[in-house]
Amino acid sequence: MPLFTHAPRSLCFLRLSAIGDVCHAVAAIQAVQRHWPQTQITWVVGKVEAQLLAGLDGVELVVFDKKAGLAGMRHVWRQLKGRRFDALVHMQLALRASLLTVGIGARYRVGFHRHRAKEGQWLFTNKRIPDTQSCHVLDSFFAFTQYLGVPVMPPQWQLPLSEDDHAFAKAQLGDKPTVVISPAASKDERNWLPERYAEFADYAVGKGYQVALCGSPAAREKTLAACIIAAANAPLVNLVGQTSLKQLAAVLARADAVLAPDSGPAHMATTQGTPVLGLYGHSNPKRTGPYNNLADVVSVYETFAEQQYGKSVDQLAWSTRVKGDHVMAAIDAQQVIDAFETMMAKQ
Repeated sequence: MPLFTHAPRSLCFLRLSAIGDVCHAVAAIQAVQRHWPQTQITWVVGKVEAQLLAGLDGVELVVFDKKAGLAGMRHVWRQLKGRRFDALVHMQLALRASLLTVGIGARYRVGFHRHRAKEGQWLFTNKRIPDTQSCHVLDSFFAFTQYLGVPVMPPQWQLPLSEDDHAFAKAQLGDKPTVVISPAASKDERNWLPERYAEFADYAVGKGYQVALCGSPAAREKTLAACIIAAANAPLVNLVGQTSLKQLAAVLARADAVLAPDSGPAHMATTQGTPVLGLYGHSNPKRTGPYNNLADVVSVYETFAEQQYGKSVDQLAWSTRVKGDHVMAAIDAQQVIDAFETMMAKQ
C-alpha cells in the first residue's frame, strides 16, 4: 500500500548534494508535482546546488550551508519552525543530513530501506521504502515517490533557465555544431588523461565540431583545461570557470553532445536532453551513469571491481567504488571515439 491514497497537503524533500544527485531529485520531485499539483513542496538543499535550482517552479527552497555546521542547521530549523509536513522524504545517507532532519517536523519520516541506509539513517526515520533492487540512483529516488503513492513515469526535467542564460550560451558557442568536454570529476583520480581528452578533441574538430571545455573556477579544473589545450592541435573554446551553474546548463543544452567522467555536468546535460558519453572507472555506471545514455558509457569499472574485490559487480554492495589513480588510464582514446560515433549515429 502507498503511504498516501490521496494527495498530501505538504511534503518536505531533503537532498542536499551533489549536483548530479540533485538533478536526479528534480525528476522525482517534478513527478510528484505532475501527479499531485496541489501538494505544497519544500526542498532542503545545499547552498551550491540551490544556485542551479533557484526559481524551480512550485518548489520552496530552504538552503542549508554545510560549512556553517550547527549554525547552518539552526538556520534551517528556524525557517521551518512551527511547520509540520505530512512527510519528510529523506533522500540522503550522510549522518549530517540525518542530523538536520531532527529539527524538521513531519508525521512520516521516509528513508531508505535498512539494507541500503548507511550511517544509521534508519535511526532518523519511521518509514522506509521497500526498494533494495534498483541500481541507478535516479530509480532509487523514484522508489521514494512510488512509495508515497505517485505512479511510475518516465523522468522529465524543467530546470529554471532564463533567456539571459540561453543568450549567454549562444554568445559563447554560436550556431556551430558543438561537443562540450567537461573533463573534471570530483576527484582527480577519476579524470581521464589530458592527452586523451586532447586526442578526442582533435578528432571531433576533424569531424566538423567546435569543441568547448567547461568546468568550475577551481584551480585544479583550470589546470586540467590548460593541459588539454596545450596537448590539442586544434583550437578549443575554454569556458572553465567562466559560467554560473545556470549558464553552464544552458551551454550543455546548446551542445550536440557532452563527454564527461562521473560528474555533475554529465547529469546536468541529461536534464537538457543532450546526449552524454560517460567515462567510468571508479563507480558503477549502472548506478551513476548518464541516465538516458547508459548504453553509450565507456567503462572499465567492471574489470577493476572484479580484480580488486574478487567478485562480479552483481555480487558487490550497491555503492562499491574502485580505487587507484591508474584506473582511468585503461580507457583508450579509440574506444571513446568509437563509442561517440555509435552514440551519434543513433541521434
